[in-house]
Amino acid sequence: MEVAVDTLRIELKTPKTDKRPIFITGNFCEWLPDLEAYKLTEETPGHYFFQFPADLELPNPLEYKYTRGGWDQVELDNYGQPQGNRWANPNDGLITDHVTRWQKDKARKIDFSPIIEVLSETFEIPQLNKKRRVHALLPHNYYEHPEKTYPVLYMTDAQNLFGDGSPYGNWEIDKSLAKLASEGQGDVIIIAIDHAGEDRVQEFSPYDNPRLGKGLGVQFLRFVIDTLKPFVDGHYRTKSDRLNTGMGGSSVGGLLSIYAALMFPNVFGRLMIFSPSLWISQRIYFDAIHFFEPFETRIYLYAGGKEGSNMIPNMTKLQDTLHSQGFGYSRVKINTSIDPKGEHTEERWSKEFPTALKWLYY
Repeated sequence: MEVAVDTLRIELKTPKTDKRPIFITGNFCEWLPDLEAYKLTEETPGHYFFQFPADLELPNPLEYKYTRGGWDQVELDNYGQPQGNRWANPNDGLITDHVTRWQKDKARKIDFSPIIEVLSETFEIPQLNKKRRVHALLPHNYYEHPEKTYPVLYMTDAQNLFGDGSPYGNWEIDKSLAKLASEGQGDVIIIAIDHAGEDRVQEFSPYDNPRLGKGLGVQFLRFVIDTLKPFVDGHYRTKSDRLNTGMGGSSVGGLLSIYAALMFPNVFGRLMIFSPSLWISQRIYFDAIHFFEPFETRIYLYAGGKEGSNMIPNMTKLQDTLHSQGFGYSRVKINTSIDPKGEHTEERWSKEFPTALKWLYY
């Protein structure tokens, strides 16, 4: 039986320390716990009321309950247990209730995983007359804060960086970024560029090599600087200045990142250099001798002791060369990480990545 009700009023008293809104739900609204139409009005601190609309037909008996906005935030009894359903006659006119305790809302489990977007499967590289897939890894809450801007790290070898990885392994930077974000240190946009497969070494190397052929690294960097970076800055909310623009990679990608630091300091102020292929050309040391940096720069160098007999000596030589040239060095911060047992693998670079990212950007 349903009865027409004109003036049924609910009054509720509850401790005034809880600022969450209060809703009434029941058999009159399919037990939905947070309908705006059934939100109580706070008359004075801790004193709420709700006036049912005059044209609403209420079931008799009226069955109801109070929530703070969800079934994980319902009213409790004096012993802290879930309150049973309340019953009333719609013709009572005025109902007065008391709630002394409320269930606390369970913290929403946040997925800190980065948002992974494909800029293009066939991004044009006019400097090399090629096309390439490019990804953007955005902070997990990027679209929740439209006013916020972010630094950017451009990285090579995207096939090996995240997701399923490649036959060579996986840096798992998506997992590292999620963990860093959960610690409040994930506000960086990563732009990951696929390598060229069989042409990878030639494309990334900035130097010619008698065995490897002509190096195309300068053209590749011109692509990043002149084509890709303007696109990224135009499509995402980036901090586009040099201090917030980085370049990173491993092996020949690490060599490319060193070259980016030496030759384009006006563009790149953060460099992540893992296990660089310094053996490709001795010219890298000549270029380092003439390195002059008028701006603040951070360079993170990593090498492993099991990457060949020349890896650590070459890395030491590079670091000593940068130190000894002196000009502008007070503005250049270098962090060198050496692992005597480190191998030339994606798995090892995966472990180094979060440490390097934190040092470079935080």
